[in-house]
Amino acid sequence: MARLTHTVTVAPLDRGWFEEAAGTLVDLLDGSRARADGSVLLADGRAVGGLRLLKGRHLRSGARYGEAPEPVKPGAGGRVPAGSGTAGAADGPARPGSVGAADGPARPGTDGVGAAGGSSGPGADGRVPAPGPSATVGAVVLRAWRPAHSVEVESRVAEDGLALRLKVRLSEPRRPRALGLSLSGHRPDRGSLYRFSGRGAADLAAWWAAVDRLPSALPAARPPVTARAAHRLAKARLTVTPHPADDGSWRIFVVLSVRGRWLLRPVGAVALFFARRPVERGFREAVENAAAQWNTALAELTPRHGEALRVEIADALTETEQGKTVPGGPTDAGGPTDPWGPADTGGPEAR
Repeated sequence: MARLTHTVTVAPLDRGWFEEAAGTLVDLLDGSRARADGSVLLADGRAVGGLRLLKGRHLRSGARYGEAPEPVKPGAGGRVPAGSGTAGAADGPARPGSVGAADGPARPGTDGVGAAGGSSGPGADGRVPAPGPSATVGAVVLRAWRPAHSVEVESRVAEDGLALRLKVRLSEPRRPRALGLSLSGHRPDRGSLYRFSGRGAADLAAWWAAVDRLPSALPAARPPVTARAAHRLAKARLTVTPHPADDGSWRIFVVLSVRGRWLLRPVGAVALFFARRPVERGFREAVENAAAQWNTALAELTPRHGEALRVEIADALTETEQGKTVPGGPTDAGGPTDPWGPADTGGPEAR
């Protein structure tokens, strides 16, 4: 078994500001609504940038979201050119917010989006071909929306034949107390060597308790952040423990343990004997890069509160990136195949 450790120092995050920002974000989304074309509007009428309701009811269990397609300018005669990478039949007039289907007109709120990097333009028969090998298909499925209790979302991405599913659950979103996530991936056309899974948990209440200790106190006995990953040939465990420094910053103690499985265990031990220094160096660089990104992100944050903070978050939600390549979402017919199957719309209502 290999055990790698490294300690970095990062800027502290103010708990009051973090909880106020989280509550403001949840309130803005909770007050949003979806139009018939799938666009999501905040209470002030502005559309959330790049977000579109593809299927189901807004903020209800089973609702599926994706990014909005790029607008297409119709050519002569009001027709959408074939191979444009967006929706619409090749031989029909363009309709705002519509997506071409294999055997009928598009339906608002259930449209698919052309996959980035794939062939998403309609062909001669009006059908949308399946995406190419480098195409990306993505969607976010809302499993639960209970702002006073928990929010659960599931992100699905398929790229280059690899299907990824990430589930995230946030407890007490307005004043977050715990974050849990699970990740699984596989190649549908390959065997068990192409399957992996992982789970992670962050006890935010324990994190704040750990950083509120005196610098001279002992570190927390139980790491507030843990993650585990498993593969047929190996498994790994990551822990993150914070502790306050004398100058008010946080010292983060990171531990990574990796253990081989089956016949790889003795082989891995021999390989690690010769490659331990490069492995340790790579681990340290990864931790330090993550710390640098954290410090950069905090330095860019403006410590606003109240209405000023609400305006700043609303502006961030509604701004759009120019020239952005948008990955597509699953279609009902004629578009990319959803490797996970249909969205689960069962279960109790979330609101």
